[in-house]
Amino acid sequence: MSNNFRFKLNRRGVRELLRSAEMMAVTDKYANKIKNNAGSSGYEVSNFRGKNRVNSSVRASTKDTIKDNLENNTLLKAVRK
Repeated sequence: MSNNFRFKLNRRGVRELLRSAEMMAVTDKYANKIKNNAGSSGYEVSNFRGKNRVNSSVRASTKDTIKDNLENNTLLKAVRK
């Protein structure tokens, strides 16, 4: 077997993939799963397309959920479920 194998990454293609609507759907799916695992309706999901990739985040949006997250690390535990 030859050791002359070369791999050249198509950077433009990878960037397009990471910024695509399909990748937004994947990150949104995981963010909503975390939100549902957190258990309260006071958490919200946000999505945005950055320079290099899409991003999704979950945050506590009410005083009660902010307090709950600070005291119990609710979002961190929801990631592990």
